[in-house]
Amino acid sequence: MLKLYISTRRYATFIAKHASCKKNMELKTAITDEQQLIAGCKAGKSWAQKRVYELHAPVMMSVCVRYVNDRETARDLLQDGFIKLFTKIDSYSGTGSFGGWIRRIFVTTALEYLRQNDALKQSESIEEYSNYIENNDVGVLEKISVDDLMACISELSDGYRIIFNLYAIEGYSHAEIAETLNIAEATSRSQFMRARRILQKNVQSLIGQEHAK
Repeated sequence: MLKLYISTRRYATFIAKHASCKKNMELKTAITDEQQLIAGCKAGKSWAQKRVYELHAPVMMSVCVRYVNDRETARDLLQDGFIKLFTKIDSYSGTGSFGGWIRRIFVTTALEYLRQNDALKQSESIEEYSNYIENNDVGVLEKISVDDLMACISELSDGYRIIFNLYAIEGYSHAEIAETLNIAEATSRSQFMRARRILQKNVQSLIGQEHAK
């Protein structure tokens, strides 16, 4: 039996694999290549902005939903994010992927919203989860859909969900999270461990429900 180590790379790989497949299909339909789109956006061309929106809006909407857990608010953040993207497009130097640069803008936009609404505070107790054993068959990840997994993540409270997203999915280090959220690095680590523990419990509960059907 292997450990179900619900953290960093297993979840990041599991989710990224499904997200990237969808994104790759969309990118294959692009008529103009990325460099032309970037040049067009820097020149303020509406056709380029429209195409960038069409290519990246579905994935960025998913990013926003993961952070705010509310589709109406996520739609507002999606619009805010694209406004920032087109305003700051001249700052994109071509170093690193364009998609990664875009994603960071939307993560930052979501975090700014949460900070303004005081949603980064964490007060939830984890006593009921403290005795949960983390030894499980890693194969459980193969038994649930990515939608089910995202639903389990969405059930985490704001503080836990934000740190889990940043560390396990976006690939931030705990030092980067601490700086971004203005918290201690130790706090980021402990919140992630708690989030992981709760998520393990939620996943196992979901699998149990499926088996009971």
